Amino acid sequence: MAIEVWLLFCVTALVAAVSPGPAILLAITNGVAGGVRRVLWSSLGNVTGLMCVASVSVFGLGALLKASSLAFTAIKLLGAAYLIWLGVKQWRKPALGLRVEPLKSDAAERPWHFWREGALVALTNPKALLFFTALFPVFLDAGHPLGPQFLIMTGTMMCCSFTCLMAYGGLAQRVRRRLSEPACQRRFQRVTGAVFMGMGTSLLVLTRPR
Repeated sequence: MAIEVWLLFCVTALVAAVSPGPAILLAITNGVAGGVRRVLWSSLGNVTGLMCVASVSVFGLGALLKASSLAFTAIKLLGAAYLIWLGVKQWRKPALGLRVEPLKSDAAERPWHFWREGALVALTNPKALLFFTALFPVFLDAGHPLGPQFLIMTGTMMCCSFTCLMAYGGLAQRVRRRLSEPACQRRFQRVTGAVFMGMGTSLLVLTRPR
């Protein structure tokens, strides 16, 4: 890729990565509940999901979503159901019992669980698939091999997303000191739970691009 094209893509990818969404909310929630190590695993899962989403968009699933109402509706319902489930789980969770000192058990207990959660947030979001389908062709140069360009753009998007998720999670960990009271913890969990459910509900009204 030409350096100026790549730099423009970097700016676009960074803006997309910084924009609030389910992955950022998950990073914030994990940062408050379990610290940076938990955010690390969920962020790795999310960028793995993004790599898969970018790959299937290149192989035509994005075009299928644009062409097939049934496929689009199925993925939309799956993504909405998963986000709403995350919201309900967060809403019903008991107070975290946070301490000022770093938590040692949460991140070490089930790293696979946090990785899987981050990956599923990326994989079940049809907006991400449509984003890659619409974005990649704008920056591709048909006069050069497409494979290396795809790898460069996917790698850049993964790096931007991972960096932003870790930054959000790290900042969220710093506010744990303000959430030492169970009442504050419950308010935080209910707010984030409601936002997850709101994001899931918003997917239900997402329309198929024409």
